[in-house]
Amino acid sequence: MDLILGALGYIFDPVNWGAGAVQPGAIGGLLLEHLRLTALCVGIALVIALPLGFYIGHTGRARQFVIGFTGAMRALPTLGLLYFFFTLFAFSLSFLPAANLAVVISLIILAIPSILAGAYSGLESVDRETIDASRALGMTEFQILWQVEIPLALPLIVGGIRASVLQVIATATVAAYIGVGGLGRIILTGIGTNDYDRILGGALLVTALALVVDGAFALLQWLAAVGTAPRGARDTDGDATRAPLSAEPATQQ
Repeated sequence: MDLILGALGYIFDPVNWGAGAVQPGAIGGLLLEHLRLTALCVGIALVIALPLGFYIGHTGRARQFVIGFTGAMRALPTLGLLYFFFTLFAFSLSFLPAANLAVVISLIILAIPSILAGAYSGLESVDRETIDASRALGMTEFQILWQVEIPLALPLIVGGIRASVLQVIATATVAAYIGVGGLGRIILTGIGTNDYDRILGGALLVTALALVVDGAFALLQWLAAVGTAPRGARDTDGDATRAPLSAEPATQQ
């Protein structure tokens, strides 16, 4: 209990937040670094994975290969990738910040599989009759993809992005081990100084950030699901919800 109170005291101490100013070594500055790193890696992964996932989901080509490839990427140890790329870039590209580049590449590799899986599985879940009807109306393949398949697949696409973002937020914590900023710096500093309040405080901050982001994406995913639900299904849900209220007077009679 004392450890939890100490961790909360560390988190809510204004001094640790830079006393009102966002400083590089303060919690606020490290939080911004963590968010920037996450946004950068997920953004690059989106540019790579979404078009590929849409192509696979729309055409069905190379599906088995990509499934096996993404499964292999999920199995890669992130910490091992960090040290591998850090060592590689430190010796071959001395003019670049090896640590930053190693972290970005490793987190992109981590982020791609979930986004890719969400994209192609979302498009594959679209009813084939709907696609055939769109072709019968004279729509081009691009119009079918953009106006029919992607909107209907949006809940699964958002779900893939959601899983990817959470993985990157959690894994970016270990970037501190090779000198990159972020909330992992708090935990690493606490380990070096045997400051358990700081260690637990850093872990709680990462957890809180992940929960907040997960809640935001859960809301987006729900809105996407509601927006793509058939009108009849939404009316049925509403009737089912109102059924007990309408049945009560009949019982009393």
